Amino acid sequence: MSPIDVKSPKHCEEKGFKVEKLFPKKKLFFCFSTISLSILSFIFLLYLTLHPTKPNFTLREADIYQLNLSGPRQLLNSSIQLTLVSKNPNKKVGIYYDELQVFASYKGQQITLHTSLPPFYQGHEDSNFLSALLIGNGLPVDPYFGYEVQRDQSVGKLIMNLKGSGRLRWKVGTWVSGKYRFNVDCVAIMPFGSSLPSGPLSFRQGAQCSTTL
Repeated sequence: MSPIDVKSPKHCEEKGFKVEKLFPKKKLFFCFSTISLSILSFIFLLYLTLHPTKPNFTLREADIYQLNLSGPRQLLNSSIQLTLVSKNPNKKVGIYYDELQVFASYKGQQITLHTSLPPFYQGHEDSNFLSALLIGNGLPVDPYFGYEVQRDQSVGKLIMNLKGSGRLRWKVGTWVSGKYRFNVDCVAIMPFGSSLPSGPLSFRQGAQCSTTL
């Protein structure tokens, strides 16, 4: 019977044979895959948490106290009081409103100056009432402005846009995001008969505003 020659792995390496260590490589691959999957899962959950829904704005009421032309140049004087409701629809994300300016427009023309509202923080699913008095003194408008107002009066309604723009930040726990610009557009349709009312032209129906972020 011929002798059996049993060679050790070390002996094989000395002879030029390559010994594969499969088990450590498999273990390393498994650990790397587990870590990568955990990181991807964490990023996905973080994205879901930090992908908040934009705030909702509602025009609660608006009153036009003054909207008339004066002087030979037919400059506009205006005075408009409005109330907005801002709502944060997010359950886990707060909102810092760092800037918010509102103004009124009519037929594409700005009819008041910008009015700045004070900065504020809005908690999870909170709502805030925002009131502002919009003023315009001696504003230049297009020559057909008076004609457009008279035509709306003959139709029996006046359509005005109340707009806002600003910057906000999201807050999740102690983390606060960078600033994001947002814009708000609200439409108020007011009864406007042939005889001027004793009080202001008023909007009391409430209307959902469009918000872009």
